[in-house]
Formats: sequence, structure tokens, C-alpha cells
Amino acid sequence: MTTPGPANDSRTCPPTVDVSWLAEHLDDPDLIVLDTAAGDVRIPGARRFDLDGVMSDADSPIAHTLPSAVAFTEACQALGIRRRSRVVVYDPRGIFSSPRARWMLITAGHPCVSILDGGLPAWIAAGHATEPWDESPSTTPGDFVAQPFGSAVVPRDEVERILEDGSATVLDARSRGRFAGIEPEPREGLRPGHMPGSVNLPFTELLDDGRLRPLPELRARFEEAAGTDGPVVVSCGSGVTACVIGLVAELLDRPVRLYDGSWSEWGLPDGPPVARGEGASVTRSPE
Repeated sequence: MTTPGPANDSRTCPPTVDVSWLAEHLDDPDLIVLDTAAGDVRIPGARRFDLDGVMSDADSPIAHTLPSAVAFTEACQALGIRRRSRVVVYDPRGIFSSPRARWMLITAGHPCVSILDGGLPAWIAAGHATEPWDESPSTTPGDFVAQPFGSAVVPRDEVERILEDGSATVLDARSRGRFAGIEPEPREGLRPGHMPGSVNLPFTELLDDGRLRPLPELRARFEEAAGTDGPVVVSCGSGVTACVIGLVAELLDRPVRLYDGSWSEWGLPDGPPVARGEGASVTRSPE
């Protein structure tokens, strides 16, 4: 995703790497592998990037709210992340939460972070070894210092203005049923539907068996939703799978920002107007 601060050097740190690359480089001394949703097994030596814990703001009532730069620095240094580290992130579902971890690190100023395309399932399918998940071994504290997330994050009031003036396309990564308001929200207390004027681009439609689709297919699906140019704002249920769309936007050189509160904020009972259905008439919150 387009962010302030240093960007990945695409010659040495492409947005994604495949399992063959990771297997070849797994023992590199500067490599750090991060698991974003620890399950029963892990890629050997992986460390947990805990999106449900220290990598989110525990004091916020909104799910997966970004931590402060200070808190994020402390959490990254505890994982041994250094400025010179070559970081690879993955998750057990293929591509689901790993783009969120990469977006956080890149936006906070780390220069070298890639996603393992296909995640743990692709690693296992290729016949590579795993090990039981237990507490990570002690590590030497890292020296990475996070920058504030800043303007890469769009607050709710700015999203409202964007939806009114059309200065960017707001893309919603949730399923089509949730977007239309005909499927229940997984989080209690949220209204069904979507932001009036937003466009649905389910993140699952950008993937094939947990991997990114070929670039021409990604371009076609993305441009069908967001047109051929112009900035986008990405959203989802809690700011996690929105980053899958953000990754595709980055691959297509489209300016993109994240609405971190996403539906966990907008869908609250006292939130802004909500639309339902594909054509979506507006229903206002109770006074």
C-alpha cells in the first residue's frame, strides 16, 4: 500500500515471495519469519505477530485498532526485528491477515517486508518441514523504531467526506452477503449493510486457493470495482482483510489508504448512515 516513509526496494524486497524462495533463504542470519495467526504448527523459527494481542490497541473498543508507534516499536523489538532484517510474514489461511502485518511494518517505516504467497498451506503442500507451535525462543531485542502511521490511515469523518465528494473510491473487502446486509455480522452489536457510496470488492475474489491471482486478473477485478485510475480507501470488518485489497492496489501502482475502524466502527448502532442491498437505499441510525 502507498504509505509515507521508506518503501520496499522491489529489487530485493518484493511484496510477495514464494515458498521456494523462503525455503532457500530460511537460514539467512538477517531473515525473520512472522506468523500472523499461530496454529498447531509453524514454519521453523517463526515468531508470532499477534494481531489479536500486542499488535493491536488493547484499550480501544474497536477490533484490531492500530497501536501507537511507541507500543508498536516495543512489540517489534521484542520480536527481534531490526532495521536491517529481511522480514517475511505468513498466515495459516494462505493470504488473510499477513497483508495487515506487512502494511503495518511498511507504513511504520521498515524497508524490507514480503508476504509468503499461499502462506502455511503452500509451504506444507510443497513438502517443507514444520515444527510444533510453542513459545518462541528468546531473541535479542531488535532496533527497529516505528514511525507513526499518520496519513496512511483515514479517520471516519474523512471517509464520510470522501463518500460525499467522490475524491476516492471506498472499497469494502467483506463478502457480498455482508455488504448487502443479508448475512449477519460476526461481531455482535453491528448493523448490517455498508457505507453508502462504497463499492464491494471481496478479498476472496482476488485469491485462488489462498494465493494471489495472476496480475492481469487482479487488474481486471480491481479496475471493474475502482476504475482505471484515482486513489482508493480500503475497508473491511476490522481493517485486516482490507489490506489484501491494499496489496493489490500497491501491485497496480494505485494510491491507497486504510480506513482502520472499518465496519467495526461504522456499523455501531450510533454510527453514520448505512445502506443495504446492491442498489442500497440509505437507512439512518436511530436518534
